[in-house]
Amino acid sequence: MKYGRIFYYDIANGAGVRTALFVSGCRHHCKECFNPETWSFDYGEEYTKTVEDQILDSLKPGYVEGISLLGGEPMEPENQPSVRGLIERVHEEYPEKNIWMYSGYTWEELTDETNERCHTKDTDAILSGIDILVDGEFMIDKKNISLRFRGSENQRVIDVKETLKNGEIVLSKYMTAVRGGVKRANEEE
Repeated sequence: MKYGRIFYYDIANGAGVRTALFVSGCRHHCKECFNPETWSFDYGEEYTKTVEDQILDSLKPGYVEGISLLGGEPMEPENQPSVRGLIERVHEEYPEKNIWMYSGYTWEELTDETNERCHTKDTDAILSGIDILVDGEFMIDKKNISLRFRGSENQRVIDVKETLKNGEIVLSKYMTAVRGGVKRANEEE
């Protein structure tokens, strides 16, 4: 796997201060994607154990809440083995940290065992290892800059642990929150 960039101390791609890993490779090619250079599986640097060690080291400070995995597309079949390994190491070394993932694939696509576009032997382990999934392709005609942690209205911010426990999609509290702390009537924090 290759990666395009790593942001340390990121506050845009998940709640709190976090490390964000942008993996390379994406077949969605969303119109007006904010990161089209990462569509190529050859873009960026090789993801190595040394890089992974640096990522894990960045999670040490108590004020770092967790890690976000973006792209490109972390759930492309080629990326899943490395993504799974990273998630497992985060759980082993920092069980208190949370893990967010952004995927152009929907929950339904990812959990469909017959969907060879994105479901592999690693998919279920990856999904059970993350806390939040922001799913769905970015759609320019549904772009909304007031949304928090997502770019278009079709995307969902899914509480993965609750979804797995309940057997149906449970949206995260971050689904309805908007940037700048403004909330709609009757929303809870």
